[in-house]
Amino acid sequence: MINQRMFELGDEPSAIRELFAYGLARKAEIGADNVFDFSLGNPSVPAPPSVKEAILDILEQPAEQVHGYTPAQGAIGVRKAIAESLNRRFGTAYAAENLYMTVGAAASISISVNALANPEDEFIVVAPYFPEYKVWIENAGCSCIEVPARITDFQLNIEAIEDAITPRTKGVIINSPNNPTGAVYPECDLVELSNALRRKQDEYGHAIYLISDEPYREIAYGETKVPFVPELFENTLVCYSYSKSLSLPGERIGYVLVPPTMEDSKRVYAAVCGAGRALGFVCAPVLFQSVIERCVDEPCNIDAYRKNRDLLYDGLTKLGYECVAPQGAFYLWMRALEPDAQAFSEEAKKHELLIVPSNSFGVEGWVRIGYCVDYSVIERSLPAFADLMKHYQVSGF
Repeated sequence: MINQRMFELGDEPSAIRELFAYGLARKAEIGADNVFDFSLGNPSVPAPPSVKEAILDILEQPAEQVHGYTPAQGAIGVRKAIAESLNRRFGTAYAAENLYMTVGAAASISISVNALANPEDEFIVVAPYFPEYKVWIENAGCSCIEVPARITDFQLNIEAIEDAITPRTKGVIINSPNNPTGAVYPECDLVELSNALRRKQDEYGHAIYLISDEPYREIAYGETKVPFVPELFENTLVCYSYSKSLSLPGERIGYVLVPPTMEDSKRVYAAVCGAGRALGFVCAPVLFQSVIERCVDEPCNIDAYRKNRDLLYDGLTKLGYECVAPQGAFYLWMRALEPDAQAFSEEAKKHELLIVPSNSFGVEGWVRIGYCVDYSVIERSLPAFADLMKHYQVSGF
């Protein structure tokens, strides 16, 4: 007998990737210019030239140096470079021994959950949330507890989170800038959340961890500040990926940070190493470990995303759609024109608009529009959004 749970996961693929696959097939049928694919968070901004330069230079090195194994937790050079970069940016005192290199943020979060969790523990997620959180939590034998964000602005509902914490709560996962809403959690709310977690730690007599999922940390607009969470709460693990900041989603390179200020940090770090070993996430891709070592301070070019955001948000709101103004990341959260977001997404497909229904993210009635696409795609899509709106107006919704 095969593992039934693994069969179910494989037989029921991600709604996001299923929509993306549909888009590829549809583009082959009618031409790419006729399909408006907003399904996947695939950066449209090219990787910086320094990344290509680093790759070409590294490939000239001896093969065993380029492609050989590193220690399970990653090469000392890249971990030291990341620690020093964080220290420069945030005034911290991290070292290579606080970092574990991973195959992107997905591996980082899965490792962190498994490092902390015992069977029947609970992890709180803030809905809407990236759907794989639930997969990773449940695969660790734990329960995924969904707490809705504030419906007015999709910011943290601190009181609701505190009320959901029980003696079995091991951690809370937050994601800011947020996928799918584009919200950025302000420092005042994160301070309030930190205080709530400390109260519950005192009440229950054990650590409660904050897992901060940060692949979009560098993508924030205007004066929006993205707080560095370990500065605010000592028991924070940071899960980071260079997929978005350096436009390297297919290269799968990131890290887990276990700050030395964390309670029993050395044991937690050892557990992170153990979880990486148990899950098979050892020795992250070596070529891109070397690339990150050289490009760790390369800034993220967000000008194109800002331009896309403004065109899409302004265009849709003028058409009468209700949207949450994105503060960061590259997603627009828009209210569906009927209560059933899945049905709305299917109707949008008739207009060649590929948008992800909110059911995937643990809430009803909204859709996610990924605007990490070419500017012209958004320009050409607005008439289709207008036709979609007209369809619902005529239908009486």
